[in-house]
Amino acid sequence: MDIGTFLLMQSPSARSSEELYARAIEQAQAAEALGFRNAWLAEHHFSTYGYLSRPLQLASYIAAKTTRLRVGTAVIVVPLHHPLIVAEEIATLDVLSGGRTDVGLGRGYQRYEFERFGLKLDSGSRWDESLDILLKAFEGRPFSYHGKVFDIPETSIYPKPVQKPRPPVWVTAQSEYSIEAAARRGLNVLTGGFGVSVERLAEFGQIFNRMAAETATGKRPLVGVQRAVYVTKDEADAREAAEHARWNMRVTLSLRNNYERVENGQAIAVPGNAEPAVDDLLERYLVIGTPETCIRQIKRVQALVGISHFNCSFWFGDLDQARVLRSMELFSREVMPALL
Repeated sequence: MDIGTFLLMQSPSARSSEELYARAIEQAQAAEALGFRNAWLAEHHFSTYGYLSRPLQLASYIAAKTTRLRVGTAVIVVPLHHPLIVAEEIATLDVLSGGRTDVGLGRGYQRYEFERFGLKLDSGSRWDESLDILLKAFEGRPFSYHGKVFDIPETSIYPKPVQKPRPPVWVTAQSEYSIEAAARRGLNVLTGGFGVSVERLAEFGQIFNRMAAETATGKRPLVGVQRAVYVTKDEADAREAAEHARWNMRVTLSLRNNYERVENGQAIAVPGNAEPAVDDLLERYLVIGTPETCIRQIKRVQALVGISHFNCSFWFGDLDQARVLRSMELFSREVMPALL
């Protein structure tokens, strides 16, 4: 099982952009030094829920500051962009990183972001066509495409990706529709995140198994799960960290379900109905606690979902940098060896 890190770059207290980007770069370099395989970068717009609007741009910078760490997106919100621009930017990152690029793609879920681009939340058609165009572009040959949304005459992209036959492509999936769409194309799947219970992950695992049985190849896609992770030897510290994760969960769910509050650009953590208590959060939604607890939780996810990749979101809420780096170091030293 590969172990990666994830950077949302949120700030409940609206810290400066300079501080957040410096923190992200330091965490990526620490991830490489501590033996993590990947750094995944999110795309978000127009609020303090995520300061990273151009993940491929930061990925290129991180690639230049590291030598082994794979850099990727989790995710590019594809319907916000023309797919040929996305294809060119991914290929550029693959060249600059020397083939260390992982590609995470998603259809998006925040009406708030789409409206500010003058777009409606994608119904699926733009996403489906964009995904087909990206895969054709990565083949490295001239191609054309004629669909309902895009009509593209014969086209070649430059530069061309270094990795053959293409950089690894992962699709985020939080529904049966998305999982099936990825599996039909033979793509890897990323799931999990804030507000997704372990029981829901188990349901996804059953869908992965069914799709593998139904496809002609019988192959199961590679599956990655993302969770908030915080490793500590102190129970009180763990419970306090869980409340930082609750901030992310509240904002994520409010943006997903269209009851968000954003005031002067600052994302507000709107409480949901019947929120889980902290003990429930720790048991069913998070990987937070002692090294032994974290090992148990990750192995449970591995058994239920059949994952090949685990993605650690070490920086959530307003956790300060020292706590994040200490948690990463403890994970590397006492958790990771039990998982590899």
